[in-house]
Amino acid sequence: MSEEFYRIRRLPPYVIAEVNAMRAAARARGDDIIDLGMGNPDLPPPPHVIEKLCEVARNPDAHGYSASKGIPGLRKAQAGYYGRRFGVEIDAETEVVVTLGSKEGLANLAQAITAPGDVVLAPNPSYPIHTFGFIIAGATIRSIPTNPGPGFFDSLERAVKYTVPKPSVMVIGYPSNPTAEVVDLAFYEKVVAFAKEHNIWVLSDLAYSELYYDGCPTPSILQVPGAKDVAVEFTSMSKTYSMAGWRIGFAVGNKTLIAALTRVKSYLDYGAFTPIQAAAVAAINGPQDIVAANRALYQRRRDVLVESFGRAGWEIPSPRASMFCWAPLPPALAHLGSLEFTKQLLTHAGVAVAPGVGYGEEGEGYVRIAMVENEQRIRQAAKGVKRYLQSMGVNTPAKGATGG
Repeated sequence: MSEEFYRIRRLPPYVIAEVNAMRAAARARGDDIIDLGMGNPDLPPPPHVIEKLCEVARNPDAHGYSASKGIPGLRKAQAGYYGRRFGVEIDAETEVVVTLGSKEGLANLAQAITAPGDVVLAPNPSYPIHTFGFIIAGATIRSIPTNPGPGFFDSLERAVKYTVPKPSVMVIGYPSNPTAEVVDLAFYEKVVAFAKEHNIWVLSDLAYSELYYDGCPTPSILQVPGAKDVAVEFTSMSKTYSMAGWRIGFAVGNKTLIAALTRVKSYLDYGAFTPIQAAAVAAINGPQDIVAANRALYQRRRDVLVESFGRAGWEIPSPRASMFCWAPLPPALAHLGSLEFTKQLLTHAGVAVAPGVGYGEEGEGYVRIAMVENEQRIRQAAKGVKRYLQSMGVNTPAKGATGG
């Protein structure tokens, strides 16, 4: 009996798990570890959302199986969100499906629309499910840049010209996890035009749609006229409303893709717990001051992180969106590589970050820093970073100098 399972053979060791194990061991020893590694929000959902969860959970009839595609009220709420936020009209019945977080939705859509041997265009570096969801489904990945610059569309043209069979699916995600890059509507217009010309489905990951900074809202690909002919978009309650553990997300857009995902899900799950879905309706349809407040809080954390780490001797580019900074290794320590640097930072500075190589080979030389601790803890992390850098012989700026 073989223990070499086909899909497991296609999954490499998860390097971030190695860092997570080190962090857990350090905390078990009683070490104070400032965890800027996992993008796990440290904020609670709005009180009225929790109250709705409790209210519905007290109903004796609310504890049976729910609806796999999502209760009608939640699908209507998401359609209403797209109308208010993006000016996009969405049919709640045929163009929305509720998912158990965007990660589950992406993975199950990959199972629904790809077969072994299909070629999928996916960014590198990127959130692991963007590639491994399709690898598990048996597809072959052809990497495209995460950076949306001029080389992005050159790489698409080469992929179509030289790949056999031709790509059938393209995955994009902006604001990017991990790089925090953003795009404008003109970029999406070119993506839609390319996809239509070459008969390629587009899967857009918009999980960080509301974490934008400096007054620059992020667009949706569905704002492009005709985008729903080729595209579906994934969003999530996790970051917008600090509901990561609730596992509520959405796929919205092309009717064919939504129908495929809905059919696969009907065999796999009965949907999220009904009280959770009802509470999600309360979040989307209720007061939205929490969204603006979270955005402002993350922007303040971003500014503190960039400034304090800069003073410590580590220049961090300021992200325009998301809850992450994508930081190149300090030049004097670049030779360590992202995994070893991450281990040393955890051991000697008490600060956990995520190694860039965990998001693809093009992530080597970077780490992802999550803004999931308060401003005081971020400044404390910067002090640990400074001590570590000085121990490694890295000069830090003179007192009073600014960084970032």
